[in-house]
Amino acid sequence: MVNNRIRAREVRLIDETGKQLGVLALEKALQITRERDLDLIQVTEKVEPPVCKIMDYGKYLYQLKKKERSAKHHKGGELKGIRLTFGISEHDLETRTKQAEKFLKTGNRVRIEMKLRGRQKALQGFAREKIRKFLEILEKTIPIKIERELKRQPRGLTMIISKK
Repeated sequence: MVNNRIRAREVRLIDETGKQLGVLALEKALQITRERDLDLIQVTEKVEPPVCKIMDYGKYLYQLKKKERSAKHHKGGELKGIRLTFGISEHDLETRTKQAEKFLKTGNRVRIEMKLRGRQKALQGFAREKIRKFLEILEKTIPIKIERELKRQPRGLTMIISKK
């Protein structure tokens, strides 16, 4: 609702600087906005009297679109995956911890998985040790909470962690 489309008799007016001007008659509010060469925009509908702001309508639309876009791009709470291999080197393990740390800092949960093939399945103790080492390195930088314990699955081992 903008300018003459506002149907309320009285409005709570906020000027372009954000200062409240109080409850005014609609005609008086429209007069003030014309003097300032701006628009009267109704921001709320459910309150009585409705809140109206004095500002440029194009700028207001731009801010709404910008807010909508940033809400769409904001992520968090997703489940991200980190895959470790049976023969992963020390340096690669540190690289994976940095990646997991980045995921956890943005609010995501992380699934750590280690695929085991063939004879590797017989050496699960070694695989569990690699995952334990990964968690130790990760806990040095960021406190973690284990959401799902290390679990054996047909193709390997998985666990889910999140930030404390």
